[in-house]
Amino acid sequence: MSNSDWPTDERPRERLLAHGANSLSDAELLAIFLRTGTAGMPVMALARHLTEAFGGLRGLMTASRRQFCDVKGLGTAKYAQVQAAMEMARRVMDEPLRQGDPLRSPEDTRRFLCSRLGTYPHEVFSGLFLDNRHRVIRYQELFRGTIDGAAVYPREVVRQALEFNAAAVIFAHNHPSGVAEPSQSDISLTRRLKEALGLVDIRVLDHMVVGHGEVISLAERGLM
Repeated sequence: MSNSDWPTDERPRERLLAHGANSLSDAELLAIFLRTGTAGMPVMALARHLTEAFGGLRGLMTASRRQFCDVKGLGTAKYAQVQAAMEMARRVMDEPLRQGDPLRSPEDTRRFLCSRLGTYPHEVFSGLFLDNRHRVIRYQELFRGTIDGAAVYPREVVRQALEFNAAAVIFAHNHPSGVAEPSQSDISLTRRLKEALGLVDIRVLDHMVVGHGEVISLAERGLM
């Protein structure tokens, strides 16, 4: 069954136009994206199957290329579409910072970092390099690791901060497990970086740990 064969009030696209995108289920949103099903599986059935198989939209959208393309009915073209859609969403979230607005609150920073780090299946350690008015000079992914962690080298961090002529920096990394609670090693690393950057008069304002829909600030917890 194609989308046009469904009763009008059951078609995801028509429901979206009539009631808004937030009225649709995950499977309905995915069905609009997929457009067609496979032999023996209508698009809505395929969408439900995929959301169940990947544990929801997040699992599907963050799957590796191999995992994604191994599913019957998907392939490299749809994988490219997913990646493009995710990058467009990130850029929409990033737009205020790219325009040079200062970071006015921890919530500004949280939203930005969630858009950047919240979907990675591996650990990424990054820095927001700021001028003396707390405007973003550069967002830089500094180190990547496995799901178990990333090796971070203070000397390289100092070199990057000096290269960008930063006055301050906010560090962030994700926990692919989804649990944002900072570890003792996160706290120790933050203090080492703060000490190293302090020698060249660059302030460390915060270190944020990004989980699934949650960001924890070490500065707010008094752990720096």
